[in-house]
Amino acid sequence: MALNKENDPKGLLQNSSKSNKDGYRQISTKSAFADINDKNIDKDTESAPKVVSKPCADDAPSEGKVTTSTSKDQSQKHKWTLSDFDIGKPLGKGKFGNVYLAREKKSKFLVALKVLFKTAIKEFNNEHQVRREIEIQSHLRHPNILRMYGYFHDDSRVYLILEYAPNGALYSKLIASPNKRFPEEICSNYIAQIADALRYCHTKKVIHRDIKPENLLLGAKGEIKIADFGWSVHAPSSRRTTLCGTLDYLPPEMVTGKTHNEKVDLWSLGVLCYEFLTGKPPFESKDYDDTYRRISKAQFTMPPYISIEAQDLMKKLLVVNPNMRLELSKVLKHPWILKHSAKSASQ
Repeated sequence: MALNKENDPKGLLQNSSKSNKDGYRQISTKSAFADINDKNIDKDTESAPKVVSKPCADDAPSEGKVTTSTSKDQSQKHKWTLSDFDIGKPLGKGKFGNVYLAREKKSKFLVALKVLFKTAIKEFNNEHQVRREIEIQSHLRHPNILRMYGYFHDDSRVYLILEYAPNGALYSKLIASPNKRFPEEICSNYIAQIADALRYCHTKKVIHRDIKPENLLLGAKGEIKIADFGWSVHAPSSRRTTLCGTLDYLPPEMVTGKTHNEKVDLWSLGVLCYEFLTGKPPFESKDYDDTYRRISKAQFTMPPYISIEAQDLMKKLLVVNPNMRLELSKVLKHPWILKHSAKSASQ
């Protein structure tokens, strides 16, 4: 589906020309919101590491990749603009903007272009969060983490150039599954991929803090791609106190107002595993107060159809004391994980 006035309410393509034969559109770099002046976000995004203003060295040059210009001065970094891309169908909507399928014109390489509106970012006082998302995600390199190739901005918008995950949102696959839950073999393989990606993040002192089905995508081969690092933080030594993330996935230390560290991601992994296998989060309730209470005491029940091995893994992750939660390296060696990984390898 190509963009049009009905499904492009923010006017991203207000100055666009006709669609080409591939369903993409040639777009103008002129801002549809030329009167907006937001110096704060300009300064913030420009303060991010320079590496994110262009594709990283291990991406280029190779055919089909987003590459830098082969100018006389090889040290001159390519400055991306909207005119470098053809824009295709919308892929999703977020709090601060939208995501579109896009194609870099020279290489024909497909990407996801995340468009964030500066007015929305400023309205919610989230300049620091966007800057942090760029700084963190642009430096991560793991097969189960969505790549950020670069970013650029104009007077009214910030654009994030992201890896395109052609199989879409994992959440859509989950709700389309029978009883809105995955078979244990599929769930186990997903949990293993996420655990490995989180282990990598933690070695880089990065805490994701918002692991949930809506923030997981599926790559070309059906592999997990952790996306949306908007709530992530680089915390080499300090313990954090910010209450963030989604209520159903918040750990006890957050809901009780205590400091937290990377072990919040272990709790979220346990909640995720439970939702994958049952179709709903373990602490879901009719009112917030009851959900908070159940989380703070780790009160949940296991449906009888879940295997003993899977129950064991979740019980070792959903522990009130963060220091008692099963480490990610041990998650990957858990009998339930190994059982299904061996089955997949033999098929």
